[in-house]
Amino acid sequence: MRKISLASFIVTVAILSIIIGIGTPPYVHAKARFVTIGTGGVTGMYYPTGGAISKIVNMKKKQYNLKVTVESTGGSVSNINLVMSGDCDFGIAQADRQHQAWNALAEWKKKGPQKDLRTICALYPESLTLMAGDDTNIWCIKDLKGKHVNIGGPGSGMRQNSIDVLTYVGLDYQKDMKSEEIKSLEAPKYLLDGRIDASFITIGHPSANIKETTSGRRKIHIVPITGIDGLLKKFPYYAKCYINMKHYPMATNKEDKVPTFGMKATLVTSTMVPEDIVYAITKELFENLDKFKSLHPGFESLTRENMLEGLAIPFHDGALRYLKEVGLVK
Repeated sequence: MRKISLASFIVTVAILSIIIGIGTPPYVHAKARFVTIGTGGVTGMYYPTGGAISKIVNMKKKQYNLKVTVESTGGSVSNINLVMSGDCDFGIAQADRQHQAWNALAEWKKKGPQKDLRTICALYPESLTLMAGDDTNIWCIKDLKGKHVNIGGPGSGMRQNSIDVLTYVGLDYQKDMKSEEIKSLEAPKYLLDGRIDASFITIGHPSANIKETTSGRRKIHIVPITGIDGLLKKFPYYAKCYINMKHYPMATNKEDKVPTFGMKATLVTSTMVPEDIVYAITKELFENLDKFKSLHPGFESLTRENMLEGLAIPFHDGALRYLKEVGLVK
């Protein structure tokens, strides 16, 4: 048997490695990429929405060499800050919070304009929902005067929505009522235990949080929010909407729909996230929209067109590339 020299062996191994490499998909050798979506409390809409996005995109994880995970957070403000710091790659945030961060308003007055923040798409409408105990005599928003009210936890979009509407109707949340800053996850037990009279939450419907609150031992109703045309003119990202009471049969409301206002929940990212990653997520979300809509009843009204409405800041280049390719944006 002829002996093979060490040099010949090394050359042979190198050639075989090249041949094998040519026939192997590039993602096998590439390092897996992990990205995180900041969401919200586990009983709200943000958490299952992040989970639905991750499920859709992870179906092609080998193709994109990409794994999407979700993180429970404090909500819109927290998500924007996490995205801007790089601690999360994506986040779900209300459209009004996009506007405020971009223009250095509200929580971003001291930080300055967040000009590296980018949008991908709108996801679904969110409604400011006011729940109150039947024993509190709260039947309209002005009845909150002198009451014990949860306006939303720090870092949540609903806190600012609550303050906006209270200010508009002439109520000072610090002087005219005893206000609490309870996270949406904890609010139902406070309301059901009688420790507060009413609680705001900005959320998509149907909501597990509201089902829990209206199905407990205390009789609860959803309070209509009306007479706010001036508020909608002042803040153009707000719009009138209705809460369909078929989702909450244990609430004591007699009407089929309760009027209120709201805005779009949106998917945001930053310029730090690579274009190809944002392109992949945008493409999979839009091209699997029917599958995405089947994952939660709150997505039932989504269309490719209305997912581009109510956005307050520029698109990420990756999202824009896909949207131009399919003719949704010129």
